[in-house]
Amino acid sequence: MSNKPLNGIKIIDFTHVQAGPACTQLLAWFGADVIKVERPGAGDVTRSQLRDIPNVDALYFTMLNSNKRSLSLDTKKPEGKAILEKLIKESDVLVENFGPGALDRMGFSWERIQELNPKMILASVKGFSDGHHYEDLKVYENVAQCAGGAASTTGWWKGEQSGPMISAAALGDSNTGMHLAIGILTAYIGRQQTGKGQKVAVAMQDAVLNLCRVKMRDQLRLDKLGYLEEYPQYPHESFSDVVPRGGNAGGGGQPGWILKCKGWETDSNAYIYFTVQGHAWEPICDALGKPEWKTDPAYTTPKARQPHIMEIFATIEDWLKDKTKFEAVDILRKFDIPCAPVLSMKELLHDKSLRASGSIVDVPHKERGSYVTVGSPIKFSDLKPEITGSPLLGEHTDEILSELGYSKTDIANIHAAKAV
Repeated sequence: MSNKPLNGIKIIDFTHVQAGPACTQLLAWFGADVIKVERPGAGDVTRSQLRDIPNVDALYFTMLNSNKRSLSLDTKKPEGKAILEKLIKESDVLVENFGPGALDRMGFSWERIQELNPKMILASVKGFSDGHHYEDLKVYENVAQCAGGAASTTGWWKGEQSGPMISAAALGDSNTGMHLAIGILTAYIGRQQTGKGQKVAVAMQDAVLNLCRVKMRDQLRLDKLGYLEEYPQYPHESFSDVVPRGGNAGGGGQPGWILKCKGWETDSNAYIYFTVQGHAWEPICDALGKPEWKTDPAYTTPKARQPHIMEIFATIEDWLKDKTKFEAVDILRKFDIPCAPVLSMKELLHDKSLRASGSIVDVPHKERGSYVTVGSPIKFSDLKPEITGSPLLGEHTDEILSELGYSKTDIANIHAAKAV
């Protein structure tokens, strides 16, 4: 659609797996022409990873590459290099997540890219920032979560299940892609002012750390105070000199916990998250039928409640035992109490509200028939992103070559040279 805000921006997508593709997919949703450059015959490794249907692009690929065009290209061949040079001259952004030095070895150093197109924005996903003592390490999702501080502050602090814990959310991959998208758009606006392109990079470690800033806040507080009174360890346990893991405690200073609801014995997601916010304390007492808590000095202030916060949660859990998670939330929402059901992936897939808002969509696919995927999490008043199916490997190769000025004879010769 011509009215999409990023219409007219051409992006060379040299990324694979998740972090880079998440970035470029977001930009494609909003109108950018994203050309995914892939190796002939193989393509992005996620096309074949974790397949649910034999010999068809895996969901891993389809859910990260909607709205793109696919160009198969062998950049090791002279014909392939010539095509890439033409593409660079006519594009605005090149996004890559190769290992260090890979672009240079291909013959496309930053200096060479600038020669071909001084306005080019070169955007890179890295594991660690340039100059970091780990910059040569290969980084995946869980590596980034550990290096960025998320794992050390997630999980249980004692018992058999204690130890660092990885989050299921893609804090290292998709989160880095979202940061890089912001960087690309910032560089693009900067180019409108200066006429020059520039390099943009986001390290996965840095992107994870950026989401863990409240834990860095807690480290600084712990260094000063020696304790953190909103953590479940306070006041009955001692603190070491590092931010502890806090189980399901709230990270923003408001005590919270995941509590069992009716049916938890057979349903592993029959739980709600319940937050004990200070301003909501009296409504909480009303909802639970505990009016005496409103005036009892042991309960009237957050500081007074903290020594027995787990007892309070146990009382709330007892109140929940004859209510499903949905029934409980329907009651608590009337009292304006912060809470939510723990929703499974299956429940989310069938959530009518998410379908209506476009957060989950069905899209057609030439081989799968159709697939379910996430839609844009960003909502606009004057734009509704249209999510289209991911491309087949090399599906748009001839189309893109034609746009670059190659004749039918040229394209036939390029195919004969097996450069595409």
